[in-house]
Amino acid sequence: MSCGISKAGFLEQEAPRLENWLNKNQHGQMTYMENNFDKRLNPTLLVDDAKSVVSLLLNYYPLEIQNPDSYKISKYAYGQDYHFVIKEKLKEFLSSIQSSIGEVSGRAFVDSSPVLEKAWAAKSGIGWIGKNSNLITQKVGSFYFIAELIIDLELEYDNATTDHCGTCTACIDACPTEAIVAPYIVDGSKCISYFTIELKENIPAEMKGKFDDWAFGCDICQDVCPWNKFSKAHKEPLFNPNPDLLSISKKDWEEITEETFKVVFKNSAIKRTKFEGLKRNINFLK
Repeated sequence: MSCGISKAGFLEQEAPRLENWLNKNQHGQMTYMENNFDKRLNPTLLVDDAKSVVSLLLNYYPLEIQNPDSYKISKYAYGQDYHFVIKEKLKEFLSSIQSSIGEVSGRAFVDSSPVLEKAWAAKSGIGWIGKNSNLITQKVGSFYFIAELIIDLELEYDNATTDHCGTCTACIDACPTEAIVAPYIVDGSKCISYFTIELKENIPAEMKGKFDDWAFGCDICQDVCPWNKFSKAHKEPLFNPNPDLLSISKKDWEEITEETFKVVFKNSAIKRTKFEGLKRNINFLK
């Protein structure tokens, strides 16, 4: 767990970037990204009298990974849905702040509200935004969830860290769909994660053969990042996978029933794509 604190206010540098990204339609069918534009850039519009953004990172790098003869799912989806796991931890954290300090008002956010998590985490110095647009840390890489507490308490604020990507282009070179269109800019509508999770219709035929067996999400641009040599296994039991998940073969995936899907992926983020979506993805990969 890492923690950094920033002064709540308008994200001046992010505004033109977000506007440009939306104008180029690089969010594809993720129309929710167009909503609450002002709130995304200014947490004081989300939380009354907000003074501080407390950014937190929680490691999800697994001890074991899937059987190599398998369709792949992103490591973040191995265990229980992180939204629920982290929300509980944030509520406990806010309660402990209130117990020790007194009346503090605020809200907890985990990747489900209009908050630019990576921008706030970078602003608070717990990492930098890499060329693959993920938040990267020198000590442990990028296999982290980001969450925030936005509170009405003035605190001491941290400073941003420097960018340590240097001349490396490993993530750009490795992306099979060329979704990293320029350093630090990802065209979300070309990303394997977008196609396998967000896209509701059929995957475009021209993408056939480019998914490298990814059936839910994609970790390629993180797997090739040199900073992820420093990743260490998490210690959160709720992020441990169902043992069946690690041993499932391609044949098992192809024959999976809705009943098995519900058992293996109970409380999992994979339920976002629903059984029909997962089957669509697997059929596309066959």
